Amino acid sequence: MSTLLEYKCPCCGGAIEFNASVQKMKCPYCDTEFDMDTLKAYDDELKADKPESMEWDDDIGGQWQEGEQEGMLVYICESCGGEIVADENTAASSCPFCGNPVVMKCQFSGDLRPDYVIPFKLDKKAAKEALSKHFRGKKLLPKVFKDENHIDEIKGVYVPFWLFDAEADADVTYNATKVRRWSDSRYNYKETSHYLVSRAGNIGFERVPVDGSSKMDDTLMESIEPFNFNDAADFQTAYLAGYLADKYDVTAEQSKDRANQRIRKSTEDAFRNTVKGYSTVITQNSSVRLSGNTVKYALYPVWVLTTSWKENSYIFAMNGQTGKMVGNLPLDKGAFARWFLGVFAGVSIVASILGLLFM
Repeated sequence: MSTLLEYKCPCCGGAIEFNASVQKMKCPYCDTEFDMDTLKAYDDELKADKPESMEWDDDIGGQWQEGEQEGMLVYICESCGGEIVADENTAASSCPFCGNPVVMKCQFSGDLRPDYVIPFKLDKKAAKEALSKHFRGKKLLPKVFKDENHIDEIKGVYVPFWLFDAEADADVTYNATKVRRWSDSRYNYKETSHYLVSRAGNIGFERVPVDGSSKMDDTLMESIEPFNFNDAADFQTAYLAGYLADKYDVTAEQSKDRANQRIRKSTEDAFRNTVKGYSTVITQNSSVRLSGNTVKYALYPVWVLTTSWKENSYIFAMNGQTGKMVGNLPLDKGAFARWFLGVFAGVSIVASILGLLFM
């Protein structure tokens, strides 16, 4: 019984075979040659890959203490279904997510108790000032937007976040190249050398945040990061006085994939930054194994500003601790057209000059 072994070319992925004339393994597709020792080392490296494991501890969140939920109400928006928690003295005249003025309320019950809270450090006035600064320097913003854009609502909202801690043990392999160019009186030459680069190590992650609210756009919430956890305190209901708290509707279990994506990308980026001196570097394979992983539940402060202009609504979010403001802005189509034509004209002029030079 015979066994046919097939080796893949590390450069192009094609099947390679032993070439008797050069006494090396050779790829018939890209003509790259490999000596046997190099190919064996490459094969051993691939076989050494460890299975990935990115599982999380399911022991999440605490329980409410007796009497702690008294005086807390849940406001439910009849338009978008958003649920926000506040003390009984906080009026919720409109939904901070969609602006609908019809909000019904019921007694708060159930759900996990937050472990931590970062209190608001900036007030409503600071949020207004930050929005005004956000408009500055935006050349493609309609000129009248700043004057005619009306703030309909400003709400201080504690947004639920799941915080993921873990130690990541990882192995990453890269396909890298070095390119050498030279010329003589007759020809220009280009030589491309291919390398398999490996990196392995351990990175600790603390409090990787994942937004636990489906109403809050993940990209928007990640854009106002980072939050400084040094200001965090053990949760007490007194921190909710005068503010709203978004009731999480995305569980920690549902947030694990997002946490894993962030951890994987940060790990690959950190390892990639150590691979230097190559012309190109492409990730071939990565394996991440988590240990010591825990999940905590926290409330982070966010100012949500709802504005209107020309019958359209615009929602902005500001980090209630650092003041970082984000949000989408309308586009002045006329200004954009002039900018685009200016760039296009510049490219056309350069192209024309190059054309004249090489005629």
